[in-house]
Amino acid sequence: MSISKSQRRPIVPRIPVICASQRSTFTKWRPVTRLPDGTVEAFQSAAFRPSLPAKWAKESFEAIPASAKWFQTPWPTFNSSYLGQFGDHMVPLEFTSPPSAPDAPSEEAVFRRAEAPFGIFLQWAEQADTNNPQRLYVAQASLNRLPGLLQDDLPTPELVLKAGNGDVYDASIWLGIAPTYTPLHRDPNPNLYLQLAGRKVIRLLHPDVGHSVFAAVQAALGKKSSSRLRGDEMMKGQEKSLLEARIWRDKTAEHGTEVVGFEATLEAGESMFIPQGQLVVPMKAAYLQSTSSLKLRFLRGSQWQ
Repeated sequence: MSISKSQRRPIVPRIPVICASQRSTFTKWRPVTRLPDGTVEAFQSAAFRPSLPAKWAKESFEAIPASAKWFQTPWPTFNSSYLGQFGDHMVPLEFTSPPSAPDAPSEEAVFRRAEAPFGIFLQWAEQADTNNPQRLYVAQASLNRLPGLLQDDLPTPELVLKAGNGDVYDASIWLGIAPTYTPLHRDPNPNLYLQLAGRKVIRLLHPDVGHSVFAAVQAALGKKSSSRLRGDEMMKGQEKSLLEARIWRDKTAEHGTEVVGFEATLEAGESMFIPQGQLVVPMKAAYLQSTSSLKLRFLRGSQWQ
């Protein structure tokens, strides 16, 4: 998704950060630790108990059937002969379109959500042009509402089943063709995030830092909105543009004694643990020149321990 520049851009105050030792040098975004394997013991000791993000290579878990059954090469190509049989199934779709002119106000961007047949997305994907900024996105489609065959293609990883009581609070999928956009947000539960196709960069902010970023952008806009109650302003307009600029294009502290958060690049088949309370902002796939991405997220309740 491209971001249009407004004719008049508000000045954003400098964002407070968490400071590390004054004698040490850190990059602004620290790489997420890669765990050596997908065992419960390694996960518990290195990630879950200390509440730290972690990632796994694709070899750490058994292959997810959807990775082989839903897509064709060259990617991005969906296996329409298989997925087409579910074309009448209703899924949540998001439609986004930037302002019609490069110098038009960012508020003129279009964002809509609707329940629509899955086949509409598949037809659009067959003709999608990466140079056309208009996008359709299957966003947060709950697995328990998918047809049974598709649910079978997305089994719960063994790590989730054995790490605690085996309970799954929720599980959802996101499906799109780059460029896609996900705003800065916070999930109420720990996540196991699996990248099934394409590539995605994810940045994580400590809650204190994330709230400071949000508060500074609100101050620049002359607002005092709640960070917990968000609406369409996350997906279009000045708030979206300023938040994205502060997370992805602010170079003022790229190197130094400041530690802002963590960053991970997920390739197809890789996965990541996101601790509870971390503010998450996946990078737009277009920035990486990747062609498309799909992600699967499992949310765990407080009994995951």
